[in-house]
Amino acid sequence: MGIFALVVLTAPIWLSPIGASYPDLLQRFAIFGIFAIGYNLLFGLTGYLSFGHAAFLGVGSYAAVWIFKLLTMNAVLAVIFGVLIAAVFALLIGFVALRRAGIYFAILTLAFAQMSYNLAYSVLTPLTNGETGLTLSTNDPRAIDALFAGSGAGIPSPSLFGLELTGYTAFYFCAVMLILAFWVSLRIFRSPFGLKLLAIKSNQTRMRFTGYNTRPYLLTIFVISGMYAGLAGSLMAITDPLAGAERMQWTASGEVVLMTILGGAGTLIGPLLGAAIIKYAENIFSAIHSAQLTEVFDFLPEPVTDLLVGVAGLFVGEGWHLTLGLLFMAIVIFLPGGLMEGLYRIGHAIKRRRTGGAASDRSAITQPSE
Repeated sequence: MGIFALVVLTAPIWLSPIGASYPDLLQRFAIFGIFAIGYNLLFGLTGYLSFGHAAFLGVGSYAAVWIFKLLTMNAVLAVIFGVLIAAVFALLIGFVALRRAGIYFAILTLAFAQMSYNLAYSVLTPLTNGETGLTLSTNDPRAIDALFAGSGAGIPSPSLFGLELTGYTAFYFCAVMLILAFWVSLRIFRSPFGLKLLAIKSNQTRMRFTGYNTRPYLLTIFVISGMYAGLAGSLMAITDPLAGAERMQWTASGEVVLMTILGGAGTLIGPLLGAAIIKYAENIFSAIHSAQLTEVFDFLPEPVTDLLVGVAGLFVGEGWHLTLGLLFMAIVIFLPGGLMEGLYRIGHAIKRRRTGGAASDRSAITQPSE
């Protein structure tokens, strides 16, 4: 755990050589890492595939922005309120969706997420501001801040007891939340509760035959997973005080599924690795345009350059999702256990090679000479 905390807190240093050390990208690494860790608690431990977790992400964002508007710009209260509202929302959805399992559960969660998105986009416009999104304004009451500090000029930034959360300061706040989220996840994985969830994943019918009512366990982990999503959503609002319905779309739910499977569902580090790779790939490939590709291939004849730029352009810029799709297909086909499976294979291969080499040396020593 100490090593993990050290790695996270020193990320601006060791990510600098690959151009991933600027605050905005580091914040996304931490936020989506929390989102993926929470999703892995549900999918990795129980095998229940949810396509509706973006609903909790959006609810957390809306709750945090409303705290900023009505009460205070202090990030702590925004995080607490965002997590609690997401927990209530997850309890209501989980109570209904967990009546079914398998593909039916996945469809139910997807339906709830789309219902939430449509409600936020149109019906609940007074609360969500519809397609424009919920933003801060100078007319917001911010009652607690006005009571203790008075209202200043302009729109204030989210803060932590007076410390403005922008740039690297915001990243380190998100990093501390990530470390706490990982620690809680670690405790759940290693607890008797986590073992019961793994037993449900292995054979839920047998669990019921032994006298366990599995539904309370499933509902509990579903709510905890939703709270992680709410935490991620509130951190999004802290780093960028805006809440929009697009955060509740099914594509956002699909993205966290990709992150978890890409890194390795059911592992502790895998979802974090998947989230970092997807966000880094998005940052790199989406920024490449045709002019840069032309510079890369300009040493070739013009017709060949135009052909290569046209083909490569399909995989970068706005089409970077095609690159992500190909990467995901390769992982699923060759590494069903995700990137962590690949790392395990490499580790075992190195271990076997060392063991084999040592065994060969011993046999050469003990073999009698003619």
